[in-house]
Amino acid sequence: MIDLRSLIAGGILVLAAGAAVAQEAPAPTEAAPTPPVLPTVTATLTLTLDASSDIERKTVIYQCDNGEGFRAQYVNAAPNFLAIVPVEGETHIFATTISASGARYVSGPYEWWDTGDEATLRDLRSGEDEPPLATCLAAGNAP
Repeated sequence: MIDLRSLIAGGILVLAAGAAVAQEAPAPTEAAPTPPVLPTVTATLTLTLDASSDIERKTVIYQCDNGEGFRAQYVNAAPNFLAIVPVEGETHIFATTISASGARYVSGPYEWWDTGDEATLRDLRSGEDEPPLATCLAAGNAP
């Protein structure tokens, strides 16, 4: 017959052995959270302008002093005159504003000013003595 003391001692041994095995088992590692996959978003903008004359659209290729080149598009639809210029990897639509000479356009904090074949891009948040973000020359017109 099994004695109560033997049964209790056996239970304690089983519990102690289980605790020892649990201590030896490595703690489960937490998997690094995977970053969410963001969908690719593309958009198209259609802009309808009522013009008092023919609408002219011109593309100019610029080469800048920082070695970069790009295409700027001009939309002349009196009384609206727009320039579409890439700035820091994003396309900005600039609207014309008052200038003493040439064509001056603004888009948010940026100013695009072209005079003949020369153009400058400035961040209007910068001080007046700061150099422009880019100084560019027209390399040609594109079809």
